[in-house]
Amino acid sequence: MSVRLSVMLASLAVLSAANGESRIELEPAGNNIASTASLQNGAKYYVNYCLGCHSAKYVRYNRLAADLQLSEDQLIENLMFTGEQPFDTMDIAMSPKDAARWFTVAPPDLSLIARSRGTDYLYTYLRSFYAAPGRPTGVDNLVLPGTSMPHVLWELQGIQVPVYEADPQHSDKQIFVGLEIERPGTLSDTDYDRVVRDIVNFLDYIGEPMQRERQALGIRVIAFLVVFLLIAGLLKKEIWKDVK
Repeated sequence: MSVRLSVMLASLAVLSAANGESRIELEPAGNNIASTASLQNGAKYYVNYCLGCHSAKYVRYNRLAADLQLSEDQLIENLMFTGEQPFDTMDIAMSPKDAARWFTVAPPDLSLIARSRGTDYLYTYLRSFYAAPGRPTGVDNLVLPGTSMPHVLWELQGIQVPVYEADPQHSDKQIFVGLEIERPGTLSDTDYDRVVRDIVNFLDYIGEPMQRERQALGIRVIAFLVVFLLIAGLLKKEIWKDVK
């Protein structure tokens, strides 16, 4: 059986795709937007590996610096590779027309991708690329079969390949059992997962920059209501103590 046929049979048997998306179980991202260190690391990897093709045009650099506790000098030196002024948005130089010609579809803006897809989807997607020599980019993805996106993090993760086992019920078919690293990258599995989690955390943050403040305010409001409830309860008890 040819490798291409094996891949096709395994994909049909395991990846029940609907509208171009597989129905595999998503891994929990476990990200925490309250972690400034994680957001700083995610921003670093985003601008180095993602911002060349994917804009975040609803995010301004100066707001990013304020929320991530970066000085203007740190912002310009480490994160501003496409903007000219701190108040610029995180845009890209590549035109949609050129992007569509090179990738068949223009890479989407990622400002709201975490709110649209969910963090678990993004986390699993970035960990599910595997070698597919028949694809134009040389890779495919378990979460989004037929994706036009190349595996931009391959140097960090390494090259994964699908692993198959013989189907005991059908001798001419093989069963997909998972992915394994064929060529190691510069990071261990644990370190790569941490990098992906930080990138996803950053994408979660830019989808709603106010959520850090909203969550902090929510905690203070709940604390106030708890104290108010205790005071109200004691006051009620004092007022009604003589009522029989």
